[in-house]
Amino acid sequence: MPDVGYGPRVALLVVDVQNDFADPAGSLYVAGGEQLVTGINEQVAAAHAAGSPVFYSQDWHPAETPHFVTGGGVWPPHCVAGTPGAAFHPDLVVDGEVIRKGVDGADGYSAFSVRDPRSGARQATMLGERLAQLEVTTLVVVGLAGDHCVRASALDARSLGLTVVLPLALTRFVNLQPGDDDRAVDVMREAGVLVGG
Repeated sequence: MPDVGYGPRVALLVVDVQNDFADPAGSLYVAGGEQLVTGINEQVAAAHAAGSPVFYSQDWHPAETPHFVTGGGVWPPHCVAGTPGAAFHPDLVVDGEVIRKGVDGADGYSAFSVRDPRSGARQATMLGERLAQLEVTTLVVVGLAGDHCVRASALDARSLGLTVVLPLALTRFVNLQPGDDDRAVDVMREAGVLVGG
């Protein structure tokens, strides 16, 4: 992975390492998602050792939402608030602030913002404000999935002027359409995300 050099102005964002995505029995399993946990835990430990803040995003949907195919969206029901599927993977070290998204039925792709699926209106989460308070200038993004929530979070972080580092070894892709992984990487690189091995 790219050499980050964790420190107080570098933060780690762990995106959606939840049972519905990272467990083969999950309702929206991302192939290989569970394989990331050990490597992500190593990054969490390295970040904490260097004084870097660590944040976790967590899908936290209502049972009925236009985000789901049952409400007119594209995704099967997943990460419904309070269910085992919405819980973090049991082996993940969760030691930092948690940013819940999709709480009110919005599309919760980015850890920085949510979008009303009907009106398209966007609303910021608390993450951007927290990073600004901590004077963070660089964000390392890991987790699930590279072509959706990881991509959206990385692009939003770039739009806020942050340096963004994305280790490909610590994400996996849904590939709803063949090639979504390559397209996501291309879009992120074009936005200035430092995509590495």
